[in-house]
Amino acid sequence: MKSRITILSIALVIIAGFAINSTMKLHHDETAIKEALETGYVHGAFNELNPEAMKKTFHEDFAIFSPGKEGKINRYPIANWVEGTKKRKESSDFDPTQNKWDHKFKRVDVSGKAAHVELELHRNGKLVYTDYLSLLKFDDQWKVVAKVYHQHTKP
Repeated sequence: MKSRITILSIALVIIAGFAINSTMKLHHDETAIKEALETGYVHGAFNELNPEAMKKTFHEDFAIFSPGKEGKINRYPIANWVEGTKKRKESSDFDPTQNKWDHKFKRVDVSGKAAHVELELHRNGKLVYTDYLSLLKFDDQWKVVAKVYHQHTKP
């Protein structure tokens, strides 16, 4: 009887150890994803208009997908978005003090090397976009591979 209790206790300790390790890894991945999105997406594409930060965060095959005419899908590739960001930042009417976007992570789901993030972008206290971002983990780095979104109001 004692040996069964001992074996059961050891098994429970091992299972608990795996569960704790899994939870810690999940928390680490969520933190890494949020940091990448804040740097390369929220600040890179919106607040600071930093194309270099965007290039680090988005996969080279990334695209924004939106509904097109006649049931087609519009695809806006990252290269176009980065180029547009550069032009906006270099334009004479760009004022970084007036380009303030706030964000809120609504959901971060991670399954192994795949993740999905729901993120809200607010400007002047108004919800402007709800973004749905898909990410994949390459080696030890998370990259955004696709985005779909809903625009609530004009920025």
